[in-house]
Amino acid sequence: MIVKTRCNYEVEPLAAPFGFKGGYVNENWQTCALVANEAGQTGLGVGTQGVLWSDAAVFERYGNDKSNHAMYKMTARALELLENGKFTSPVEALEYLLPKVYGYGRELLDHEELRMTFALNALVAVDNALWQLHAKERGLTSFDSLIPEIVRPALSKKQDKLAVIPLVTYKVSADEINALIDEGYFLFKIKIGSDPDHDRDQDKMLEWDKKRITEIHSLLGDRKSEYSASGVIPYYLDANGRYESKDRLMRLLDHCDRIGALERIIILEEPFPEEYLEPVFDIPVRVAADESAHTDADALARIDLGYGAIALKPIAKTLSMSFKILEAAAKKNIPCFCADLTVCPVVLEWNRNFAARLAEYPGMKIGMLESNGHQNYADWNRMYGYHPRNGARWTVLNKGLFELDDEYFATGGGVFDISEHYRLLAEGGVGGR
Repeated sequence: MIVKTRCNYEVEPLAAPFGFKGGYVNENWQTCALVANEAGQTGLGVGTQGVLWSDAAVFERYGNDKSNHAMYKMTARALELLENGKFTSPVEALEYLLPKVYGYGRELLDHEELRMTFALNALVAVDNALWQLHAKERGLTSFDSLIPEIVRPALSKKQDKLAVIPLVTYKVSADEINALIDEGYFLFKIKIGSDPDHDRDQDKMLEWDKKRITEIHSLLGDRKSEYSASGVIPYYLDANGRYESKDRLMRLLDHCDRIGALERIIILEEPFPEEYLEPVFDIPVRVAADESAHTDADALARIDLGYGAIALKPIAKTLSMSFKILEAAAKKNIPCFCADLTVCPVVLEWNRNFAARLAEYPGMKIGMLESNGHQNYADWNRMYGYHPRNGARWTVLNKGLFELDDEYFATGGGVFDISEHYRLLAEGGVGGR
């Protein structure tokens, strides 16, 4: 039985405005949740709030502060609901919490169309705390032992290298891209869908995207990579639902074809708004679902529309839901990969554990993991110090790679350890109520 809960948050500034979904954020809230059982065992979870990613309509209506406060209140509400509760697993707890926290969020924000991802994002710290407590109660010390049996075949790899995917947002310059190349990166996530004049003009967006892809392809077009199946640098385009029609998207892809960039695109993520339900079988690149795949049922619906990949986000949709989404995708032989939410180093470890066990994504010879926090936080090095295993080999970037070893797989990279910084932050916070 859970007899004690605590939560708190702190705000981490970004080094520069972060542009996507036609908007910008300049800070991310880091939340922490603590749960304790009758025996005094505790679980500590950390989460990073991504309110613009989770629900752009909420962000536009309420702004940064109110949106973040609302998500944090949903986290606190979840902890209140957990107190004096008994659950056989974190997955069972999530199934109990999600509809209640989602309903609370709709009332709190007066927003009937609240996206389910907003509630899932609010539950990440809580879910991570429950998994840590679950492991302690059962004496589990490896991430493999946490994986539900039904999904273990899909998480059976042991990648010794992960290609680290940096993020190229709207304002990343040519010099900055060249610097990333010089550092050894060889797979780039490129944000498209800018709103250059802030008037929601789709034609202006298309022209901006054409110009942007042309500029980036001119920098990367001749570069080689030993880790891609094609031998050249592949591209990962992320539209965050900004294209309102297939016709306009095809005009962008026709442009990519003309300049020789189309064959480089191994992922085109979330091109359309969630309510756009046109099949994508005829789109000439692999289309991935991200925000629209809130749950396993949503993922299956996207697969039925022709989506050929799923972005898994244990760091944004909870570890529990990610297991369920992966199970659904694996049954359909749909490849998955792990995308970031500009999370802090402690939260990143949950994503790294997932990515380290996934099969190679089509077009890649090794595993891959998006990680862009080191690019975007104003003080990443200080935050890195909060990781209980900071300095470990697997946490250090080496020429665009995370390199994993036996110790990493034996320990889960530190997800079973308590971060003293976040423990103190949580203990100084409030209970679920």
